Amino acid sequence: MFIAQQKRKENIAEYVLYMWQVEDLIRAYGLNLQAIVDNIVNRTAYNAEEKKQLADWYESLIEMMRREGVQQSGHLQFVTNTVADVTDLHYALLKSPKFPEYAALFYQTLPTIGALKQRSDNPEVEDIEACLVFLYGVLLLRIQKKEISQDTQIALSQISHLLALLSHKYKLYLNNELKLDEPEI
Repeated sequence: MFIAQQKRKENIAEYVLYMWQVEDLIRAYGLNLQAIVDNIVNRTAYNAEEKKQLADWYESLIEMMRREGVQQSGHLQFVTNTVADVTDLHYALLKSPKFPEYAALFYQTLPTIGALKQRSDNPEVEDIEACLVFLYGVLLLRIQKKEISQDTQIALSQISHLLALLSHKYKLYLNNELKLDEPEI
């Protein structure tokens, strides 16, 4: 919860990846709150009140996963909505003549994104979601200590750079420091 809050403020792409990891963690514990409390919450360095808040957060996520039918796979609606919000900003940045550096970086990365989408189970997935899915896959490979090919490393670098810029723009947008629709003078 505390990590998620911080990531949401600082880097929206990291936040989404973190929340996907939390969803998978909850699934790995069979949506069993007590197992999560025993093996995760109680092993943190947080004080008693913070541990209670963290346990309550996991409990609410478990309830949402059950209510939304994503116990086995899929993502919580609020996480999906976050991805949609980031995708909307992505399209707004591409449409605006005020952000040529973003558009240039995206179009440089587009062949890599296209190749990822062709190899995926869902080639119709939005470009930004495809990038996030790719990064999550690389994260899982690293957790499993599996080798990452040179081609994957190159794609990782390109996509990470794009999502870092998009995350920065998203942060500015949320803080009202980035205006998409300022009138021309």
